[in-house]
Amino acid sequence: MSEQSNNQGRAYEYICITTLYNEISKLRSVEIVHNSAYSAAFHAWSLIAETLQNVLTESAESVVSTIFDMEPMIVEQSDDLLKLQIQTDKEGKDGDVRDIVISRKDVQWEIGLSIKHNHFAVKHSRLAKSLDFGHKWFGMPCSDKYWSDIKPIFEYLKTQKDSKKKWSDLPQKDKEVYVPLLQAFMDEIKRSNCLNFEVPKKMVEYLLGEFDFYKVISIDSKRITQIQTYNLHGKLNQPSKVLKPNRKVPIAYLPTRIVSLEFKPNSTNTVELYMDGGWQFSFRIHNASTKVETSLKFDIQIVGMPAAIISIDCKWN
Repeated sequence: MSEQSNNQGRAYEYICITTLYNEISKLRSVEIVHNSAYSAAFHAWSLIAETLQNVLTESAESVVSTIFDMEPMIVEQSDDLLKLQIQTDKEGKDGDVRDIVISRKDVQWEIGLSIKHNHFAVKHSRLAKSLDFGHKWFGMPCSDKYWSDIKPIFEYLKTQKDSKKKWSDLPQKDKEVYVPLLQAFMDEIKRSNCLNFEVPKKMVEYLLGEFDFYKVISIDSKRITQIQTYNLHGKLNQPSKVLKPNRKVPIAYLPTRIVSLEFKPNSTNTVELYMDGGWQFSFRIHNASTKVETSLKFDIQIVGMPAAIISIDCKWN
């Protein structure tokens, strides 16, 4: 992600949490946690142009009433304090994709928002010589066969890196790097899946985080903000003591089996994963820099979702 995109993303987090605070404070007691992540978001907001600030403000304001309709615990009038917090990067790396957490300590309740500005990507995981993706993704260490399969690929990359080569200097990077590395990646997932029936479930939890959340995506060109509901464990859409949700959010169940995992047709750098329940992901591997490195990055996209994950388009005023 470029510095500009990163700043815009953080700025969007700032205006989302500020807008929520302004609207919630009209109804009940609320505070923003002023941590390092909040300071970084505020700083990013101060760096962007006023025209973009106006755009992001419109985007943030468009979703508030819909979130209130789905989450009566936010708007319930009570004596306890509601907290709004932007999460730090460390929390995101530890399996939590939520950027903003809304919580009430007295009733042991919280929900989260994943904030995206003009993109739908899931994670940007890596494959590297000693990176055990199996342990990280689904709790099963990679096999000896996987390590032996990838060893010559990363030895080749190390040689090219030591020679200060650029990726554009490698005439057969698809054949010598992308294809064999992705094949080893797919083979390892299939091996692990045969040994542990929870691999599909754990992969989705890794890719989407372990906590239920709403994804809030600003699509500036269409002047809409899309809310996607990831109610995977039934934690969203809870009634309060006196209020029921005005909008129902169904539970989207996690997958139990892998239907297909193979190369995307006519592609040497992308594989597609199809699981039961409508879960579909694409994994595009790419070099994240001009010069050759001994690790490669994934651009992971959700290609298909269960029907129970609903998308709501909130039009801007």
